[in-house]
Amino acid sequence: QVQLVESGGGLVQAGGSLRLACAASGRTFSTYAMGWFRQAPGKEREFVAAVTRGGGNTDFADSVKGRCTISRDIAKNTVYLQMNSLKPEDTAVYYCAADSRNPWRVGVSRGEYDYWGQGTQVTVSS
Repeated sequence: QVQLVESGGGLVQAGGSLRLACAASGRTFSTYAMGWFRQAPGKEREFVAAVTRGGGNTDFADSVKGRCTISRDIAKNTVYLQMNSLKPEDTAVYYCAADSRNPWRVGVSRGEYDYWGQGTQVTVSS
């Protein structure tokens, strides 16, 4: 079992940056693949980024590719999503997720993740 707590969301102007953090409880954090998803009002939750257990492989949604990076700090049990050049369409609740079943691949589907955080709101003003 792992618990995930997101932080770092807020209100930012278009073109600005935010770094989201997801702190995980438990000693098994390093054995999970980690992902970020987001959900805008009235829309489905969608994939944003993911990183494998060892941090060696990452993947990004086309909508954020080139503007976001994902990283993990094993010592701090934390995964980060750095978002730059933010756009109003990036406005959403951002969720952190952990995949314990296939940690060596980057999952892009919600069903691949078995643990979820409560989310953090990101609002980008134009």
